[in-house]
Amino acid sequence: MDEGYEENPLWHILVDTAKALPLYYAHLAYTRDSLFPEEELDAQKLSLKLDIPLGEALVILWELSRQRED
Repeated sequence: MDEGYEENPLWHILVDTAKALPLYYAHLAYTRDSLFPEEELDAQKLSLKLDIPLGEALVILWELSRQRED
């Protein structure tokens, strides 16, 4: 997921906001453990599948892509 989000000045605000959501880490873990290995996801699909805001879905996919790079 290399879409240049990190260069946008508002990106860090979105990341902080998404991580402050009560279920963010549960959504992250569920996506990583259950959804990600099985299917190709984009932010729109993830947002609809989990009924979460698009911004949270973007941050989850960004976080997972960073974890896979390590």
